[in-house]
Amino acid sequence: MRKSTHRPHLPPHSSTRIRRGLIAAGAATALAAGLLLGAAGSGGAADTGDTAGTGAASVPSGVTTVSSGWTVPWGLGWLPDGSALITERDSFAVSRLTGSGTRTQVGKVPGVVTTGGEGGLLGVAVSPSWNSDHHVYFMHSSASDNRIVRMTYDGSSLSAHKTLVTGIKKNRFHNGGRIAFGPDGYLYATTGDAQDTALAQDKNSLNGKILRLTKDGAPAPGNPFGTLVYSYGHRNPQGLAWDPDGRLWSAEFGNNAYDELNLIESGKNYGWPICEGSCSTPGMTGPERQWRTGEASPSGVAYADGALYMAALRGERLWRIPVDGADTGTPQAYYVNAYGRQRTVAALPGASALWLTTTNADNNGGEPDGADKVLRIELR
Repeated sequence: MRKSTHRPHLPPHSSTRIRRGLIAAGAATALAAGLLLGAAGSGGAADTGDTAGTGAASVPSGVTTVSSGWTVPWGLGWLPDGSALITERDSFAVSRLTGSGTRTQVGKVPGVVTTGGEGGLLGVAVSPSWNSDHHVYFMHSSASDNRIVRMTYDGSSLSAHKTLVTGIKKNRFHNGGRIAFGPDGYLYATTGDAQDTALAQDKNSLNGKILRLTKDGAPAPGNPFGTLVYSYGHRNPQGLAWDPDGRLWSAEFGNNAYDELNLIESGKNYGWPICEGSCSTPGMTGPERQWRTGEASPSGVAYADGALYMAALRGERLWRIPVDGADTGTPQAYYVNAYGRQRTVAALPGASALWLTTTNADNNGGEPDGADKVLRIELR
């Protein structure tokens, strides 16, 4: 029998935070020598060895701090000049961060409320035609629901708030929240089941889904059911990334057994709540990789140099999963317990590097406001 639909991520005790600091101090020396923090991960029962992504693919080789003093930095969207817009979940603030570490608050998103758990100001996505339309998209919790909105960012401040999608049920937990533009030019969004598991299998609900929409919030042409729904049967997905061949990958929180990395295809059913992890139920699609929940609790995912990178919250590590087409190789864990809860990972445009945000100041991290960082990870 399943336990509650929400799997709590227990706050670290003070001894854990002291240990984390000692590990992080030692990590700097190890990383300077190019050493791996952490061992190879099993990647779940389906692990068959590193059969993909071999050869000259890069691996994480060093970490520097781009910026500190953040409180739950959740979403990250790149601007054309290489800087990023970053959201803070609980303050509802949006800031621009440059590669040199200059941080400027550019505004707040109207109508955002916290859920006292995992809701608030979540994902951000910059229009692929920002140079001409100056549009930026956000997903957030409101007084009545979760929703997707659009604003104008003129390079210095946000304005012209417009609501595009409403009616995504919210709850304290399981709000999804990641948004990103795909290579097809449409906006994709992850939604959680809002702690109502039946919604994930209900094609008429926007919850427990990956949505696909136009820049104006309409169902994208070619969607499988003629609605915003692109795929369904999800519990609480928070990661979206495309590989160079246009395949969509998503990271998803499981319940008490397995977290998942899924290869997303139009119209497919990913099993929740019938399946958690491997799924043999006819008509349902199982994950490409799965992890015990203590090793992952994944949020953001990014593709870079032949691999997917998956940021782990409860697992406090960064997973590297080699990919070759639709095949995945053996996951490898980096920075285990070195930086705490890792929320969002994004490939840095024009460089062999990643940006990684921590969220140790969230409800489960036990750290004070301002404890979070944006890190840069070199890939060599």
